[in-house]
Amino acid sequence: MNGGEGVHVGRGEFEHAGNRLSRRSWVPATPARGVVVLVHGVAEHSGRYEYVARTLAAAGFAVYAFDHVGHGESAAAGSRANIGSVDNAADNVVALLDLARAEHPGIPAFVIGHSMGALITLYLATRAPLDVAGVVVSAPPLIIDAGNPAQRLLAPVLTRLAPNLGVLKLDSSQISRDPGVVAAYDNDALVFRGKLPARTATEILTAAGTVLDRLPRLRVPTLALHGTGDAIAAPASTDRIEQHAGTTDLTVRRYDGLYHEIFNEPERDEVLADVISWLDARAAAE
Repeated sequence: MNGGEGVHVGRGEFEHAGNRLSRRSWVPATPARGVVVLVHGVAEHSGRYEYVARTLAAAGFAVYAFDHVGHGESAAAGSRANIGSVDNAADNVVALLDLARAEHPGIPAFVIGHSMGALITLYLATRAPLDVAGVVVSAPPLIIDAGNPAQRLLAPVLTRLAPNLGVLKLDSSQISRDPGVVAAYDNDALVFRGKLPARTATEILTAAGTVLDRLPRLRVPTLALHGTGDAIAAPASTDRIEQHAGTTDLTVRRYDGLYHEIFNEPERDEVLADVISWLDARAAAE
């Protein structure tokens, strides 16, 4: 994969629910066969998906992504790494999806989410029927072991009293087996490297429980991806999707030994080839 020659790259903003959010787009030079909205994970930003987006665009998909409230270039819309609420984040995905569809009418649309972005995608797809051709979830954090029982009990209290109080720091060495990816993450000014705010941690924890309860309502075509070496989002999360999802079109891919960011592992082209093959099949069926 060449990373996407002949791709038009765009930058801009969109406004939703009173927030101005940074967005990016990668559109193929030839007419797109489908639209993809990428949803990034906690503490990071959409710019980290440049290779993923260019590869998808080179395969014929118009790709759109945005920085969540409090993240990346949308940090001004909220306190650093404070997502606000998963419910509102899901609404922002819909807003960008509507924008992307308006720019590319009449073709199938998909949502791809990684980590917290996968959780938001699943939350959206189980909240109400989602009119898309399919969703792809990478490393969804549905089974969360972080925090002892006392910390979990205190989390909602901290969210109300001190929503920006740092409670949990991610270990960057666990995101990828590629030292270059880890170094780039650690040195990226748009990546938040402090402790995650109590509000964000609580929102993730609460949304995970909600999605687990609602998995039978996941009825859109779904591709669930997980690295078996993921120490950040338990691979058992994808097991739960496999066991309880209500969709009749479910594909699960597990990658032996890969860490949390399967799109940033040395085997990323293999992973992206699987994603594109799955997207191609669902786009052709529309």
